[in-house]
Amino acid sequence: MDRGSARVTSLRLMDPQFAVQHIAIHGHRIGYRSAGSGPVVMLVHGMAGSSDMWLPVMPKLAEHFTVIAPDLLGHGESAKPRGDYSLGAFASTLRDLLVALGHERATLVGQSLGGGVVMQFAYQFPERCERLVLVSSGGLGDEVTVLLRLLTLPGAEYVLPIACNDWVHDAGITVASWLRHLGLHVRPNVTQMWQSYGSLADGPTRTAFLHTLRSVVDHAGQRVSASDRLYLASETPLMIMWGDHDRIIPVEQGFATHAAMPGSRLEIFEGSGHFPHCEDPDRFAALLIDFLHTTRPATISADLWRDRIVAAIE
Repeated sequence: MDRGSARVTSLRLMDPQFAVQHIAIHGHRIGYRSAGSGPVVMLVHGMAGSSDMWLPVMPKLAEHFTVIAPDLLGHGESAKPRGDYSLGAFASTLRDLLVALGHERATLVGQSLGGGVVMQFAYQFPERCERLVLVSSGGLGDEVTVLLRLLTLPGAEYVLPIACNDWVHDAGITVASWLRHLGLHVRPNVTQMWQSYGSLADGPTRTAFLHTLRSVVDHAGQRVSASDRLYLASETPLMIMWGDHDRIIPVEQGFATHAAMPGSRLEIFEGSGHFPHCEDPDRFAALLIDFLHTTRPATISADLWRDRIVAAIE
């Protein structure tokens, strides 16, 4: 994204329509951003992230669609209760948020943990899922960065408060600002990682992070995989987007999923890491807009879902 485009996007993000709004669902505050009109696209962030990460692409998407970017429970401006942080619980909250906002169906876009959440959504509520877009997605293989595996070990809850604190976070922001003033480029994926890291300085957020992480990862890698159930979504338009320099979840999992899902679309972002929507937002938005304009939304009934499950029983 060139400097002129970046300035325009920055000005548009000052518009109140991109600000975080709040709604109470089952007594818990949910933060979300919503803008635009037309078919609904829900953008779901990754672990320790928030709806902030979608700000680089929301303005262009909102020109074509109703865009909803929630803060998952335990993240951002949503509540951080002592409760269920499983993929199923997250998916149910997304369904309830859609209903509360007056929408029946949506295209679901999920990055990292969000990818696992939207696949779970498609599994639990197939009649509400029009399309799936998986961005550097979890839930498609075993391998994941060593750091996340280490954080699932006993005692991590005592180490994180020392490693993730306001002083370290603020120092990182200061250094990044110095580099920008010197004319040195700070990659968007580094900024996103630092923002996610900094959010863990907050105690309740840190606790929710560990509950979420341990629900999907253990010392051996990712615990949850959708690979054995992807066939159920064979008629749901699927696009896979991945950075070829992803150090969190390897791009090979994207290639393998594309090969296993005939008719899926694969887009590789050369030189990008785990956050292609932040590193190349113009291309990301253009691809997503094209995908929605060139595919028909899935219409999966309860009878069709039942027939697929019965047919797969050996």
